[in-house]
Amino acid sequence: IMRLIFFDIDSLRPDHLGCGGYHRNTSPNIDGIAADGVVFDQYYCSDAPCLPSRSALMSGMFGIHSGAVNHGGIHADMRLQGESRGFRSSLALDSLPAVLKDRGAHTCYIGGFGERHAIYTFYAGFREIHDTGMLGLESAEDVTPTVLDWIERNGDKEDWYLHVNYWDPHTPHRAPKEFGNPFKNDPLPPHFNQELIDRHRGLPGPHTIQDLTMYDNRVNPNYPRQPGEIRNMEDMRALIDGYDCGVRYTDDHIGRVLNALGDRGLLDDTVIIISADHGENFGELGMYAEHGTADTGTCRVPMIIRWPRMPGGIRDTGLHYNIDLAPTLAEMMGAEPRESWDGRSFAAALKDGRDCGRDELILSQCSHVCQRSVRFDEWLYMRTYHDGYHLYPKEMLFDLEQDPFEQHNLAPQNPQVCREAVYRLAEWHDAMMASMPFGYHDDPMWNVIAEGGPFHARGALKAYLPRLEATGRGDSVNELKRRHPRELE
Repeated sequence: IMRLIFFDIDSLRPDHLGCGGYHRNTSPNIDGIAADGVVFDQYYCSDAPCLPSRSALMSGMFGIHSGAVNHGGIHADMRLQGESRGFRSSLALDSLPAVLKDRGAHTCYIGGFGERHAIYTFYAGFREIHDTGMLGLESAEDVTPTVLDWIERNGDKEDWYLHVNYWDPHTPHRAPKEFGNPFKNDPLPPHFNQELIDRHRGLPGPHTIQDLTMYDNRVNPNYPRQPGEIRNMEDMRALIDGYDCGVRYTDDHIGRVLNALGDRGLLDDTVIIISADHGENFGELGMYAEHGTADTGTCRVPMIIRWPRMPGGIRDTGLHYNIDLAPTLAEMMGAEPRESWDGRSFAAALKDGRDCGRDELILSQCSHVCQRSVRFDEWLYMRTYHDGYHLYPKEMLFDLEQDPFEQHNLAPQNPQVCREAVYRLAEWHDAMMASMPFGYHDDPMWNVIAEGGPFHARGALKAYLPRLEATGRGDSVNELKRRHPRELE
């Protein structure tokens, strides 16, 4: 009998969960699952943010192969399969839910993701889809009733896979007013202070500390938990509390679903998977309340799996991608891996706690900036090809053991580490180009740049420059003009 439920929680940072070491009580239900399962500490989406990440998850392919790397333009869709396409496309057989369906599972999706981005390839392999109808602006109370109803009607059946999207940690933070603020007396994470705020207020770019609403500081009255800018520690508390309330509110609703499974005697025999499409930057690279970079703040996500009759209480520290989930589930279910997959199974970690992590990870972002990064040893090396109006240097290097919030760029002092990272990146890129599917020979990142840049930083600079002048950041204007002359034509 196969029963799986995947809680896919948008914008969830692993270090804002109790099982991730957080000091606030944001996740008692998730923590309970983690205590009996396997927690993957170094689990990353290969491509960020939302559309690229979930396209990678479902296809098992890096964005450079699938083509889905942006939120607009030609690479906001997966590549056409072309002449090799048969009566059905490869996604009909190779997507994560399609593999489970092939093993006999009834596959069901509940949420609003595919409609939000009009990325309908996301639905490949699902037999049943419930669109919650608010394009990702729904809160948990708009999702959970459908989940509970589905479990009431189908839970006792054998062989199903239920994929549930919750959105509450995503901006704008939308936990209902009556939920209150259970964290109002809890301290903030200790790295937040007024000195950090003052330093970051001088930075340009969308979703920086003066422009939380992307290119301005307007507050939407429908979302009072979401400030428009951060001037002091009171504003910082409003932002972090709003996010943490979204996490805890989602956790409460996960608890309701787990209780429903328990009431039907199904919980102990159901595989529970808890993860996210991406994290959320809260000061990393000077960005706040957005998932706009190829770093740990954006790309590191939780992965918690509790598999019945498998070892629990395990913390895996190996490097893994979200594209590794499809081959992992295939192996656990006795299915053959697909030739199109770039991911590789970490089933050994579930079966007996064996280390099966990778030597490095290559992380990509082409929706807010164009960056590729290399995560290896204690290092995060970042290479910026389009800065998204943030004036990032071409190379950045961070020691994540000493500087987990990425405040000190060590690239100038460590040229040898940068050279090693560039070699690793080049080896990966060569392998990707040599294995390009469907007869393609292009790197989508360079197509995005040729189109005019990442979707969220395209055509906005001219209107943004006066705001920079008016808010004390005029010293960045000339350099932005120099870097992006096409934007001023």
